[in-house]
Amino acid sequence: MAALRRPIKDIELDKGNLFNRIPKPLQTDDPTGNMVSWFTSPFKSPLKARSATGGAFSQQYNDSIFENNSRPSLSDTARQPIVATSNVHKFQSGEYSAPSIEIGEGPLESGNNDPMNPTGTGIATYALWNEGSSAAAQGAENSDETSRMGSTASKSSAPSSHTSLDHSFVKIEPEDNENLLHTLKPRVATSSPLSSQLSPAKSTTPSDFGPPKPEELAKPVKSSPQAKRIQFTELRPRTSIPHTLSPSELAHQSIHAAYSSRLNPFALHPDELRLLRNHICQLHVTAYLNIRNRILRLWVRNPLVGVTPEEAAGCAASSRWLSLAEVAYEWLLRNGYINFGCVEVPDTSHLKVRRYKLKRSKRKTIVVIGAGMAGLGCARQLESLFRQYYYRLSFLGEEPPRIIVLEGRNRIGGRVYSHPLKNQDSIGIPEHARCTTELGAHIITGFDHGNPLNMIIRGQLALNYHALKDNSTLYDSDGRLVDKRQDSMVEKLYNDILDRASIYRHRPVVPISIQGDKTLIEAGRDPLGEPGASISATESSQPAESTRAGSDQLENVPGGMDKLTGKAHMVTGSRKKAAPALAAEAMGWHLASNVLASRDLNLDAVARGMEYPTLGAAMDEAVKQYQFLLDLSPQDMRLINWHYANMEYANAVNLGKLSLSGWDQDSGNEFEGEHAQVIGGYQQVPRGILQYPSPLDLRTHKSVKRISYDADGRRGGVAQIQCDDGQVIDADRIVLTTPLGILKEGNLVFDPPLPKWKVGPINRLGFGTLNKIILVYDRPFWDVDQDMFGLLRESDMPNSLDQEDYVKNRGKFYLFWNCIKTSGRPVLIALMAGEAAVQAESTSDADLVAGVTKELRRMFKDSQVPLPSETIVTRWGIDRFARGTYSYVGATSLPGDYEVMAKAVGNLHFAGEATCGTHPATVHGAYISGLRAASEIIEELLGPIAIPTPLVQVSTKVDSSPQGAGQKRKAEQALVGETEAAKALRLEKIEQEILNTIFGEIGPQPTKAGSKKGSNPFLLFTTDKWEECKERINESRRAVTGNTNAKVNKNEIRSALGQMWREASEETKQKYREKTSSNRIANNENAATFEARLASWNERALEIRRKYLEEHPEVLSAEEEQSMWTALGVFDNGRKAKMLSGYAERAGPSVKTESV
Repeated sequence: MAALRRPIKDIELDKGNLFNRIPKPLQTDDPTGNMVSWFTSPFKSPLKARSATGGAFSQQYNDSIFENNSRPSLSDTARQPIVATSNVHKFQSGEYSAPSIEIGEGPLESGNNDPMNPTGTGIATYALWNEGSSAAAQGAENSDETSRMGSTASKSSAPSSHTSLDHSFVKIEPEDNENLLHTLKPRVATSSPLSSQLSPAKSTTPSDFGPPKPEELAKPVKSSPQAKRIQFTELRPRTSIPHTLSPSELAHQSIHAAYSSRLNPFALHPDELRLLRNHICQLHVTAYLNIRNRILRLWVRNPLVGVTPEEAAGCAASSRWLSLAEVAYEWLLRNGYINFGCVEVPDTSHLKVRRYKLKRSKRKTIVVIGAGMAGLGCARQLESLFRQYYYRLSFLGEEPPRIIVLEGRNRIGGRVYSHPLKNQDSIGIPEHARCTTELGAHIITGFDHGNPLNMIIRGQLALNYHALKDNSTLYDSDGRLVDKRQDSMVEKLYNDILDRASIYRHRPVVPISIQGDKTLIEAGRDPLGEPGASISATESSQPAESTRAGSDQLENVPGGMDKLTGKAHMVTGSRKKAAPALAAEAMGWHLASNVLASRDLNLDAVARGMEYPTLGAAMDEAVKQYQFLLDLSPQDMRLINWHYANMEYANAVNLGKLSLSGWDQDSGNEFEGEHAQVIGGYQQVPRGILQYPSPLDLRTHKSVKRISYDADGRRGGVAQIQCDDGQVIDADRIVLTTPLGILKEGNLVFDPPLPKWKVGPINRLGFGTLNKIILVYDRPFWDVDQDMFGLLRESDMPNSLDQEDYVKNRGKFYLFWNCIKTSGRPVLIALMAGEAAVQAESTSDADLVAGVTKELRRMFKDSQVPLPSETIVTRWGIDRFARGTYSYVGATSLPGDYEVMAKAVGNLHFAGEATCGTHPATVHGAYISGLRAASEIIEELLGPIAIPTPLVQVSTKVDSSPQGAGQKRKAEQALVGETEAAKALRLEKIEQEILNTIFGEIGPQPTKAGSKKGSNPFLLFTTDKWEECKERINESRRAVTGNTNAKVNKNEIRSALGQMWREASEETKQKYREKTSSNRIANNENAATFEARLASWNERALEIRRKYLEEHPEVLSAEEEQSMWTALGVFDNGRKAKMLSGYAERAGPSVKTESV
């Protein structure tokens, strides 16, 4: 039976931007495709066998199941990995078996209604299946929380109270009783036709070892094979470069992959620069970036399986760059840019490794304190890294360290907490999804531009989510709708006020970096020149340049507010502002009488007159001064303060406590794309990280009260953790991920005490509070198509024009989230921000629910607004495991405090959102900090990345001088004494010259992707408006700086174009939408002629190649020329084979491995 091999393109994203859309299988309406997580879904393609091909695994299917020549549907194989092999990306699938698993006291029976197990067959067991063998590996999904039943007595540590309202307001507080059931005892069902199934994310090739032999796959291995460490210089280049893509299209995908990984595709990351500055020249930076971006492309296209060293080496276009590929792979792997999350990596612990130490040391233990996103992310990353570095650890005489996760609660997730609702009769969500509500974090703030949760949620766990829309409606305090025009004018005024206060922001230090050749990177080509001096030598010979933004330079400034998150949109602009009167008139305001147009706002008295100036004080002063320019009404004041409340929601604190100079120190790092909420509960993400690919060693109810650590090596690297229950756990390294609020409280004892440099930022940074009221109803009385609606709050003194009168009440029920599409029940979440969030901590549930119900009845006068059937009130400030919600930049904070928070003290490491300066106060920031802590530990265990010597092989020049007709080929004489490496480099250079000749005459090979016209309206708009926007911004910069030669960079232009598109009229946008429709038709017509154009190009390329060899008979010997034609698939009679390999695959950076 023939093997079915599906290339990667068959399940790419559905005719759209590869990096901005989710895979089509994840969007299917098929109930099977909409599983809570891909590793609980049944697989429908019976597995025939597993074979080894070209250094990687491929799948073979039983042909008999595919009737009428049908192939497996996308929904059937939606959760299977796309494996990048040395020849072609393979598609894997297996058959689902229904095992039962014993958890804790006994087996989890079918029909237990476990929402994380929609098949009702117990928790699935996964194993590598080979014909004739038994299960070899497994992973399992744990049961969900068991707290779906009614309330029980509450502990004082519970972050919420759970109130069932039957018009009596009897308070019943439940125990936070999520039963993790983390002791798994897998047992295969005897009725299953297979004893196991294919692991959904099985890696193709072990990272330190070659593939098993084919005969080893057909029967159990009786003895452990001998391990051999991979040498990159022995691997083959170009094997991961698809022959079907032109260099420019490959570059396009690789560039997007870098952007999707929080990396600049055209410049070295500061850490890369520190690693390479003494070893690499400016010319080779381009080659390094090309390889690094291609490795990221492999990961981004399929995050279900880890990128292997063989695949990374295959991203080098030439053997001379293999050492660069090794460094790039090591750096990406160690720093968590690839192979992170719920990804299957090879377990090589069963392989024999030569012991290089006479005496093996005691197995080390790493203890991670806290099972939130930072702790679980760190533990999972360490577990993955230890598997991938098993050989090196064994070389050092070390076993992979033991990882223990301690959690004080009886649930995981920390401040990610999806509480199950009492009524589980879901409405409008997949049947398997349970009805939950988010008591903690609940918004994913953009999937694009590098959010690691994109890979986990959409690429690995395949969770259902709801994309949020900013279609909010605002209600005034009396329940009437706010006029949209007035709302827009006030919003612009608020943005102007924020912008003017922002001129006192701390000027960020721009990190030094080294750019590659952007033209070559975009063309997908490597440099051909001779190497020069190292970067460090070049830097030392040049004068140092200032890296701090000047007062007159364009920079990121607030350009509007994101109502979904309360964060400021950052756009390119100048610190110098237009006169406020002129700006207000441009917004549509009418100036008050006797106002001079030239009058300016002066905030210096606040900004420079206070020891610790705050953002709130500066903005309040700006509002007061604007009241002299404009006749602001009480409604205008309520609208302004609604935006205040929204920003207090983003920062979890009153604006009067935010640092004026550093409140937005993370600006410019925002992710892009749609905001979203996970259907069925955000807590599925930490559950997936905990359980897959194998359960972590989690120990709940382990509240830590004392940490003894080795700060300076005097204790021999020994640490101890003492728990409240008296247990003492020894550790070699500790990763502390407790919230900043716990550290500020001071009840956690450190021995020795933390140094002053560490205590300083703990005290200076703030830790705020945001609270919610969850309101569950039997039926909705609001517009269910609106994701949120807002409420303006009245001041303490009705209709007041005094800004201070609005501070206390403005954040109380100011925003309502409609969660019916994510909770599966009619649920509203009322937010309490700023001072209102603090007040809620000491206000009874009955008073809060009565107050919010009163406001809802004002807003929906025409509807019957009943009392909710279920309510939950959060009180994160008094939660003993949190003491708040997330961090903010306090008034006394210093630049760099977040970075200092992240620094380890001896063998005590720190992680959590308050240690991530680029993405604080976010779930993804917490996860990124866990990756960073894991990187620190692996470097301590293995040492820094070793730089091969030489890092780049010296190329061999080819003598291509004209020869007489009767002269012998010089290449034949050059073969005497020539090494294989030198020969390979010479042949690569010759092939490069041939291809340059071909491309110079007839251009690059036609590709389907390369011939497409723009099908994205925004990109078409960008193309049309680029020069216009560029010139306008250049003029602005020249006017500001007085420098007639001043120019802006492309990122600033892109940012301005994004703002232009958002502000463009609907008529303008429609024009580009219509153009994209016509382009799609043209693309379809163009695709119909693709095969003919490709055949014509191939024939012409062969003619040019023959002509080149006739004109340069000296470059190849007869044997080498024959080998070239054979590798190209061209025989003596002129016939040409369809596919190419061998010599052409080993060619230089612009080599096309198909028919050239």
